[in-house]
Amino acid sequence: MTESIMELHLLQQYWWLLISILGAALVFLLFVQGGQSLLFGTSGAESRRLMVNSLGRKWEFTYTTLVVFGGAFFAAFPLFYSTSFGGAYWLWMLILLSFVVQAVSYEFRSKPGNIYTYRTYDALLMLNGLVGCVLLGVAVGTMFFGSDFTVNKTDLVATGATTVPVISQWGAGHGLEAIADWRCLLLGLTVFFLARAQGALYFINNIDDARGFGISNRIRVLLNGCIFAVLFIGFVAVLLTSSGARQTADGSFIRESNIYLHNLIEMWWCIPVLAVGALAVLYGIFKSAFSTRWRYGIWFSGVGTVMVVMVLFWLAGYNATAFYPSNAEISSSLSITNSSSTEFTLTVMSYASLVIPVVLFYIIYVWRKMNKEPLTPAELDADSHSY
Repeated sequence: MTESIMELHLLQQYWWLLISILGAALVFLLFVQGGQSLLFGTSGAESRRLMVNSLGRKWEFTYTTLVVFGGAFFAAFPLFYSTSFGGAYWLWMLILLSFVVQAVSYEFRSKPGNIYTYRTYDALLMLNGLVGCVLLGVAVGTMFFGSDFTVNKTDLVATGATTVPVISQWGAGHGLEAIADWRCLLLGLTVFFLARAQGALYFINNIDDARGFGISNRIRVLLNGCIFAVLFIGFVAVLLTSSGARQTADGSFIRESNIYLHNLIEMWWCIPVLAVGALAVLYGIFKSAFSTRWRYGIWFSGVGTVMVVMVLFWLAGYNATAFYPSNAEISSSLSITNSSSTEFTLTVMSYASLVIPVVLFYIIYVWRKMNKEPLTPAELDADSHSY
């Protein structure tokens, strides 16, 4: 019995690690949304088409990663999926709607007979760039600062009820209240300006400088990178001084002040990963901003982003921490132990997860094939019919 409990615990730890990797990859790939947001303020239809065609080669990666991220949560931690995705309905619907209009825009922007004009689809891409980044950041923020919900697992087996039983109950906002939480909004804006900086870094790496894109994008990198740095420092300060829910040995939860600071200290290995990741992001941003020939900032910033976001997920879920605190009733908080699938399900899925490296190598291979050389304006314009 004890051995079985230990195996389940290790599986839960393993799947939270996979969730953190997928979440970190998703935040990095939001450079597509950040690049789309830069369409606002870019003059000239040719320049905007150049940017859209460049991003049009990568947008599926972000979309697919978002779907896999949600699917992994559904399979490994179904109680969180049913509580958050089902209860915070309006928040997630706005996020998904923004990604739907993105897909539609890339599909129909340059189709023959387009009656809505390029500007209409460019506006939808900019909308996805803003709403997708900010609201995804807000949604992740609720994993630290909590949401207004209660969970009653006995409703799953309720009999003789006069109404259809539901496992979670939410306030009237159904997720919209998270947008009004300035701490969640702070994280959303941090993600947004990081994505904008990385979008500009991507353009520097991917587009030949024949049309003077380099200068304007280096200015964008510097401006958005500085705003991101200020917001990120503010978010880390808020996070490390915030309270959270800690699960005790008997399965109950207690409120603990400065819980994420305590986690950072107790899980000391997170400190060097966080520090190296943050420095890599700043190095990629500021070297790109001040070097006229260097075009590899997206990789330093991207790797650093993955490292930082992984640490944030570790602080949220490991060390008996509730990764989804309930602000309405602390006993309803969710942790990786009380919201996971069964040992059998996690075991079977763990075998299936062994194909993930194959998928990652495939993505890297396709990416390298697409980016073997920086694309020139003529090459991108020739592909414009596809996007």
